[in-house]
Amino acid sequence: MNILFLLQEASAAAGDAGGDAKEGIEEVTRDIPIWELVAQGGWYIMIPLGILSLLTVYIFVERFLQIRKATQGEKDFMNRIKDYLHDGKIDAARDLCAQTDNPAARMIEKGISRIGKPVKDIAAGIENVGKLEVYKLERKLSFLATASGAAPMLGFLGTTIGMVQVFHEMKFQTTIQLSVIAPGIMQAMVTTVAGLIVGIMAYVAYNYLVAKVGKVIYQMENASIEFLDLLHEPGK
Repeated sequence: MNILFLLQEASAAAGDAGGDAKEGIEEVTRDIPIWELVAQGGWYIMIPLGILSLLTVYIFVERFLQIRKATQGEKDFMNRIKDYLHDGKIDAARDLCAQTDNPAARMIEKGISRIGKPVKDIAAGIENVGKLEVYKLERKLSFLATASGAAPMLGFLGTTIGMVQVFHEMKFQTTIQLSVIAPGIMQAMVTTVAGLIVGIMAYVAYNYLVAKVGKVIYQMENASIEFLDLLHEPGK
């Protein structure tokens, strides 16, 4: 009887211990809100990364809208310009360029304004306008290129600081306790992830916009070549 009683007591104790362990596991594995997770990365790293991410999104949207606007225009723009110039309607061609808001139209408008001068001078004027238009399109893109490299470096800086904190805390401990080293490890991981996310965003945004600018430049070069070929036609 005493043996049976002891076994029952041991079983009950084991059940209580299992219940406590389960509660402990549930407590350890609780969901952590995103803002609390971000806060564990350290304000001196997460605030600069947050600013970089906001500026990256703003510049991407602003440049995307401007570049998309530069690609829009009348599909038969150059055909109408050719018709006007063949008919001697220079003022009408110039008005059409003024009404079309894109870089190619502004280049052609500059060329039309120099009709009567040597073709070399006309080409130089078109080229100068083209350079200004490309500069306007590429404005602020350098920030995205910088952010794509700076954000991961900031993240790795946070990682290094977190690991330094871990080893600093371990120096004063005879036994390693997870509660002591966990904050530093968490900071190291959070800053690394945040830096990589921002860097990837900026890198993808930069390359996408550069590709779009390349498309606009192609359209500008095509329009200028067509215009200069038109001037070289007999009777021009």
